[in-house]
Amino acid sequence: MTVKVPLKETALNAERIARIGREVQTACPEFDADSFVTSVMADLPRLELSARIARTSEGLYAHLPVTGPAALDILLRSLPPTPEAAGVTNDFGLHLYSSHSDYVARYCAAAEHLDPALGALARMTGYFSSELPVRHFLADFPDQTMRALTTWARDDDHRVRRLASEATRPRLPWAPRIPLPTDAGLPVLEELYADSNAYVRRSVANHLHDIAVDQPELVVATLQRWRDAGRAAERHFTTLARDALRSRLKNGWPPAYTFLGYQHDAPINVSPPALERAELHEGDTLDFSAELTTTATAAVHVMYVISSTTPTGKPREKTYFLLRDTAEPGRGLCLAKSHTLRSTSTSKLTPGPHSIALQVNGRRFPAADFRLLEA
Repeated sequence: MTVKVPLKETALNAERIARIGREVQTACPEFDADSFVTSVMADLPRLELSARIARTSEGLYAHLPVTGPAALDILLRSLPPTPEAAGVTNDFGLHLYSSHSDYVARYCAAAEHLDPALGALARMTGYFSSELPVRHFLADFPDQTMRALTTWARDDDHRVRRLASEATRPRLPWAPRIPLPTDAGLPVLEELYADSNAYVRRSVANHLHDIAVDQPELVVATLQRWRDAGRAAERHFTTLARDALRSRLKNGWPPAYTFLGYQHDAPINVSPPALERAELHEGDTLDFSAELTTTATAAVHVMYVISSTTPTGKPREKTYFLLRDTAEPGRGLCLAKSHTLRSTSTSKLTPGPHSIALQVNGRRFPAADFRLLEA
């Protein structure tokens, strides 16, 4: 059985702390790499990931012979010439460099250092995404930081452009909220929604998805304006809009379906799901099928909803995408799936009664019951 290594152990460990020390010492011979490594590693093994990042940047601050812009200069010169040369193989970067941008937020977030600090974050984001540190600047220097983000949205590096969107997300996961209006980032998104890079467009979609939690009508209106402008390639725009509205689609919100071309009250009917088994254990596969019929041609967006209760007895629903298709009169559309019943880190299955229902264009159809048995 493969043992999963915790992220904290691969993100910042003895090997990576030693590498940081070597790289910084190359840029600044006065930096005592051995002392830095010894001090940080004295604490690192007992710390979780965020605390490891903070402890490493604290170690840099304690051992760099200078502070402020001079320290930023050393950290920037310590970086390999490109993210690729550093070993970065994805758009997000290496946790190895997470402490560099954390250092900027902790020790350089001052009015007199604002321009070099923000410039450093833009450069560092290619090595490890800087959206968390930028949020500290948005909290303390909102106007100046927003001006920088607007400039970043037009940067040649797609990772910097993506940072402009990601840093201003209202509900960025595992991040502090920023004291700005929910729609404060929309001017930045206006620059980015038609971006040529999928990584950037995905951030725009996630940003809109955050806004839609509180202001779904604003998101639909924004998407409509963008569609009318015709700047974005149709297939790219459709994917962006679908991702932005994904939770509203799960919730069956009619305007989301209408915008994407699915008639909420289309003349369709769906048979109750037929189950191969009605009693299952966790880890088993729930196999179901149903038939969709229509009296007129209709684009259909199909999801299935599994309802149960939490360990505390509260109702719970989980909605999953099934298919998108066009239904035609006289031709039944088979809806079938094999769904593995498995707990996740955020959702533990509870033995007891469950049900499954099909949801088409936001409309919920009759459910079928099944039971999850005790292990």
